[in-house]
Parts: sequence; C-alpha cells; structure tokens
Amino acid sequence: MSLAVALAGWAAAGALLAAYALVSIGRLSGAGRPFQALNLLGAAGLMLNSAEHRAWPSVALNGIWILIGLATLTGLASARRRNTTAMASLRGEGQGDGSARLRS
Repeated sequence: MSLAVALAGWAAAGALLAAYALVSIGRLSGAGRPFQALNLLGAAGLMLNSAEHRAWPSVALNGIWILIGLATLTGLASARRRNTTAMASLRGEGQGDGSARLRS
C-alpha cells in the first residue's frame, strides 16, 4: 500500500469524524454545504483506501455515500438558485421595467 493512499484514508476518517462531531455539538448544520462537503471528501478518501485493500463492501458503501452527498449538494445548489431568483423577482430585478438602465 502506498503512503499516499494510507494518508488519504486517515485524512478521510478525520474528515468524517470532524463532520459528525461538529454536527453533534451544534457547530454545523447537517443540512449545510460544509457538512456535506466533509462527508463527500471523507467518503472519497475512504473509498480509495478501501479499494487499495480490496475491501469491496466498504468501497460500495462509500460509493453510495458519495452519491448521496452529490445529490444533496446538487439539491442545495438548486434551492439556492431558486431562492436567489425568487428574491430578485420580489425586488423587481430583471422585469424589464427599465429600472436597471444606465443614466447618462
């Protein structure tokens, strides 16, 4: 096993433990991007390490963990875009009312 893969595995385990601890003590929201990103990075590192050890059940688990993280981050990004668009509509931006015209 290469040193890089071993270090990736340890760093990944640290990321997952940090994510869990930070949510548990109320420092991160389980629905937030930082928590999801830590989980995604952790799962990727553990998947790499597990593949090196040919631990296929762990590879599958972490692959699914990655898919869940990607789906959640995609959903959060979509919700953010919808909220931004809704707020712009409420402010009247992009409505073609001429309020955004440059004055000379």
